[in-house]
Formats: sequence, C-alpha cells, structure tokens
Amino acid sequence: MREHGRDATAAYHGHGLSAATRADGSAPNGAVPAHRAPDPPWHRAGSEKHALGRCSYGCRMAVTVSQVFIPVHDPDAALGFYRDGLGLEVRLDVPSDGFRWVTVGAPGQDVDIVLFQPHGGRSQAEGDALLSLVTQGSLQAAIFRSDDLDTTFEKVRASGAEVLQEPASQPWGARDCAFRDPSGNLVRIAQA
Repeated sequence: MREHGRDATAAYHGHGLSAATRADGSAPNGAVPAHRAPDPPWHRAGSEKHALGRCSYGCRMAVTVSQVFIPVHDPDAALGFYRDGLGLEVRLDVPSDGFRWVTVGAPGQDVDIVLFQPHGGRSQAEGDALLSLVTQGSLQAAIFRSDDLDTTFEKVRASGAEVLQEPASQPWGARDCAFRDPSGNLVRIAQA
C-alpha cells in the first residue's frame, strides 16, 4: 500500500522510506524501525488467529482433499463404470431411507469419491433439479489420471460407457479421453 509516494507501512510507524537503522537493529532517537514494529491495522484480516499466526498466501497449510461427491441416479450402474471400468475399489456402501451412498477410491490414494443419489437427503424439487442437470450431461464429475491411457480407455469402453472422445493430444499439452458415466456425468481421463 502506498500513501502519497511513501510506503504506507513506514508512514504508519512514523518513519519515511529513509528512516535510518543502526547495525544493532535499533533506530536513532530510540525509535523502533518499521521492519520491527507491529503490523498496521490494514494488514490484519480481522481474525486474531491470522494476526497472531502471520500466515499469508505464501504459507503452506496441511489441507488435502478428503472426499468428492458425484451425483448418480443408479448406484449399481455407477459401480459398473467406476469400479469395473475405472478399477476403483469400493470402500463403503451405505443404504439409508431407500437411497445409497457408495464410496469408491483409487487403491493407494486417500481420497474418497462418494457416489450419491440426487434425491437422498434433499427435497423432491432439489433432487429433481440436480437429477435433471446430471442426466442432460451438464456436470463434469472428475478428471482421473492413468499411467496407461490407452489400456484404461479400452477397459472403460469395454464396460459399456459412452465414449465422448478417444485418446488424443490436446492443445494445452495433455493427452486424454472422455466418457459419460451411466448417469450422464462427464468424466475425463488424462495420461499421467
């Protein structure tokens, strides 16, 4: 932030850009140099935790993907695609009130993909709206990676999935293919 040609942080601390600092880090006349003074109010994000932790965009946090959700109208048909075609393992299959939530994932990867029915836990109108988007192919479900795209493509095609694009090199540098799962979700598979 700049203020009338001066650094606003330095101006806040009562120092111009030319504020002198001694070799021991102190400033003349007992003043505290700007680089050692507390942050000005506009550097605080309104959160005590942020102000104390001094974490900014450059900080690394331990945030990882745990679960992603893909709406499917028929869990059994979805399993034919995700388990049998893509080779994902079934981790959970939970029935509740006439609906199922099936969790699948890639062996060795700690990310769960929850295949859920649009009407489970939603109002009829919300479920209908989501199901409509799914069945007309308006949603992209996921992009998977394979170390052997051609073999994976043939395996998924053999499962009966609708092929949208055979393996091809893309202008942005990826080599991938695309399918629709049995519910209509767009699924892409890229070469790892």
